Amino acid sequence: MKSIVRMALICAILVTCLLIPNVSKATTPINSEETLRQAISSANSGETIILSDNITVTGPIVIDKDLTIDGAGYTVTGADEWTSISGNQTMFAAQLSGAKLTLKNINLKNGPKYGVQSYNGASVVLNNVSITGFNYAGILVNGGTLEIIDVNLENNGTTSNKGIELDRGQDVAVSPSLVMNGSLSSTSKDNIIYVAENAGNINIENKTSTSNKIVAAGNQIVLTDANNNVLSVSALPENTTVASGEQKVILTINYGEKTKDILLNVGQVVSEDSIKAQLNVAEGYVIDGFYTDNQYTAKFNFNNKIDVNTTLYAKVSAEEKQEEVSNSENTVEEENKGEKDETPKTGVANYAGIAVLVIAISAATLFVIIKNRI
Repeated sequence: MKSIVRMALICAILVTCLLIPNVSKATTPINSEETLRQAISSANSGETIILSDNITVTGPIVIDKDLTIDGAGYTVTGADEWTSISGNQTMFAAQLSGAKLTLKNINLKNGPKYGVQSYNGASVVLNNVSITGFNYAGILVNGGTLEIIDVNLENNGTTSNKGIELDRGQDVAVSPSLVMNGSLSSTSKDNIIYVAENAGNINIENKTSTSNKIVAAGNQIVLTDANNNVLSVSALPENTTVASGEQKVILTINYGEKTKDILLNVGQVVSEDSIKAQLNVAEGYVIDGFYTDNQYTAKFNFNNKIDVNTTLYAKVSAEEKQEEVSNSENTVEEENKGEKDETPKTGVANYAGIAVLVIAISAATLFVIIKNRI
């Protein structure tokens, strides 16, 4: 009987251990670069490290195991004096095939190159992560895999590269992969996704639950919102191929001084009215047709399938008929107003005049009667 009870207790303890989250056993608060590096070095694969304060780091933090870093809302900032390791100037870098870095509830700020890198078969998962002020780009996918659950990018990179860079370095054997599984926001509207010249084949996957999507559209790569509206468009190098379940085309409409990008399925046929409904034309103006040239000489045939990225020019004209109706209505109102002004007025003044006249006549009549009697 005792042995049965003992075995039951052992099983209960084992089950409890399995259910408890695998958090790092470190008891020292993670509140400095030194304590963070020590915690990473001593952590077992699969553990979670939780920050207890803001931290400033002076060099790259390299991850070569399966590790989660929970920032608990704190910020990791790159120091002005940065020491690179073997040319690595990324704040957090997951390296080697099989390594997996999960960053969550954390802010990364300022650095000489990238905020996060997945390198040569390693994986990075970002959930509730803000990346701000890195000189090259917020994220580098260098032959690794990046999964985005919730990421915000602010003021990263240069003109051509402002958010996520997909690349494949000289000694990298794996193609870069990008998995969208949530939301991606950016203060920039251009080149949020940048594909380097030597990226080669890139893999893109959009989970069914994702609110933002990344799709290939001809020679461009597109970031969309939950309603399939185009948020950002970047060029694809000529030698780049995209492995993705979704192939799209972009219909670009130029109207007045505005431009609208509309994402379509390859071979889709659209109606003129459906396109007009998506354009924000100024009040008092109408669209008089869609043309394939900016001189408005060749009208677009809406019976044609759109198989490639296409640019159209909408001819915008003043809505003259509406103005004529408006002027006519104003004329009628003025005429009615004039007629009303000519109508005899009635009121207290008119009734007072009538009363005075009646009194005067009555007084004169009474005077005549009295005079005759005398």
